[in-house]
Amino acid sequence: MNRLQKLLKCLLSKLNVTSRLALNNIALRQQLIVLKRGCNKPPILNRDRLFWMLLSRVWSNWKDSLIIVKPQTVVAWHRKGFKLFWKYKSHSKNPGRPPVSKEIKNLVCRMANANPLWGAPRIHGELLKLGIEISERSVSNLIRSLRHRPPSQIWKTFLKTHTHNTVSIDFFTIPTVTFKILFVLVILNHNRRKVLHFNITSNPTAEWTSRQIIEAFPWDTAPKHLIRDRDGIYGNVFRKRLKNMGIHEILTSPKSPWQNGYAERLIGSIRRDCLDHVIVLSEHHLKGILKNYFEYYHQDRTHLGLEKDTPVVRAIQSKPTGGELIKLPRVGGLHHRYMWQKAA
Repeated sequence: MNRLQKLLKCLLSKLNVTSRLALNNIALRQQLIVLKRGCNKPPILNRDRLFWMLLSRVWSNWKDSLIIVKPQTVVAWHRKGFKLFWKYKSHSKNPGRPPVSKEIKNLVCRMANANPLWGAPRIHGELLKLGIEISERSVSNLIRSLRHRPPSQIWKTFLKTHTHNTVSIDFFTIPTVTFKILFVLVILNHNRRKVLHFNITSNPTAEWTSRQIIEAFPWDTAPKHLIRDRDGIYGNVFRKRLKNMGIHEILTSPKSPWQNGYAERLIGSIRRDCLDHVIVLSEHHLKGILKNYFEYYHQDRTHLGLEKDTPVVRAIQSKPTGGELIKLPRVGGLHHRYMWQKAA
């Protein structure tokens, strides 16, 4: 794939003013080859997919010449290729723990139901005395599903009581067109769902994350509480920085994303509303996309948690006499804002 990219870039460097026309002819010829395969519905081969993925990397107007499929299909090809790439890269010859047999699973379930006061260590000890070899972690995973508890009222009450001085912090990852992984940090204010700060890096560290806290809360604007998960990226430097700023950090329980629900919902909205529909080219490109999205997120997008209002309060507009409804594109046309315009 790298060789093909270098070949296309080499050809582009040698083209003159008619480079756009030449690329257009190449794209049309490739689609003509597909249509000449003599079928009512010509099959799209892997080399066709690879051609359009590479062309979208080196030519910004590739969508104008695409006929045989929709541009969203090319984006889907790229995401599928990313999954296959990391599936191959993550492949391991040595699998994890051996699977637990059905008989042992049933035995663990019977012990857990008959002894509700027993935890995983006690049940694991009984199994060892019976000559059954199984790890304590496997026992814990088996009984967790039996004793699943809904979110406690105490946690919900805390979030509701301290909404005005609580923020959340979290990371999420985005692949680029060359399968490079970028880490995006977001800091969210619970009160009005405002994104106070975001930044992007390809190599997150505790030092880098602690600097983001300083940039997000200059002078005496630091909140009282900060909710985060137990990721190892929040190292000693980060924790000391919070302590010096007077911020009390609250750690969520392992494998409990609902405890950081505001940040998780924000990340889900970013993906569904924006990043699932584009191919990121670079860190600079991603930063521009997110900057445009957060402007839409704060000023135009209505939120269920804010009673259908926006983080930056949006006034209700009355229809003027003879007024006309207009739409304003947002986030490159993925979304729109609707307004009444006075008659000329």
